[in-house]
Amino acid sequence: MFTHDTQIRIRYSETDQMGYCYYGNYAQFFEIGRVETLRSLGVSYKELEQNGILLPVLNYEVRFIKPALYDDLLTIRTLVKKIPRARVDFDYEVYNENNTLLTTAHTTLVFISAENKKPIPAPEEIVRKLSLYIKE
Repeated sequence: MFTHDTQIRIRYSETDQMGYCYYGNYAQFFEIGRVETLRSLGVSYKELEQNGILLPVLNYEVRFIKPALYDDLLTIRTLVKKIPRARVDFDYEVYNENNTLLTTAHTTLVFISAENKKPIPAPEEIVRKLSLYIKE
C-alpha cells in the first residue's frame, strides 16, 4: 500500500451556517490529495495530460463521521492499495489536529486517451513506481 499525507486548513469561506466545513468542498480536498500523492511519486497530472492521458472520476463515495470546523488543520491521507490497470482506486481518511478521524472516502478514476476518450492501460511509469510499495 502507498500512503501520502497532505494538509489543508479550513478557511472561513469553506464553512456553512453551522460553522462546519461545507460537504461540497471535500471533492476538492480529495483531488488535492490525489494530485499530491501522484506528485510524491514523481508523476504530474499536468504531464499526464500533456501526454494525452486524462483521468476522469468514475465513482465517488464519502462518509462523514464528524465535522471539520473553521481553522482546523486537516490531514488528508490518500491511500493506493492496489496496482492500477485501466482504473486507479484512491481511498482517503481525513483527520483533524487531534488525530480524530472525520471523514472517509473512495474514488475510482479511469485512464482514458485524450484523443478518443476510450480507456487505456495505466501508464507504465505509475505501475512501476507503485509496484515498489504494493505487492500483488
